[in-house]
Amino acid sequence: QVQLVESGGGLVQPGGSLRLSCAASGSIFSINAMGWYRQAPGKERELVARISSGGSTSYADSVKGRFTISRDNAKNTGYLQMNSLKPEDTAVYYCNAECHTIEGDYLQVWGQGTPVTVSS
Repeated sequence: QVQLVESGGGLVQPGGSLRLSCAASGSIFSINAMGWYRQAPGKERELVARISSGGSTSYADSVKGRFTISRDNAKNTGYLQMNSLKPEDTAVYYCNAECHTIEGDYLQVWGQGTPVTVSS
């Protein structure tokens, strides 16, 4: 019913930047909160940043001041701008969205993940 597709991951040197995108498609009526999570090898998935439908944002302490979450409601797309990247930011990044569908369902939807590697 609803799909999320992430893009923008890759290999970057420490101190560099990347911008992740998360495009939602399908039978979407509206999207409430959107979030970015990450999972490093051998670790649990953790919340990186979250943005409400009204634009309120919250961040993990480890990324505050370096990452910025945003969204374009007209395009059903979310973004994560990542600056001053560190090797410890290396992980697979997942997008999550809380969606109301045209059929009247409420879904928690996950993307397939996009890998980010920070290394020299």
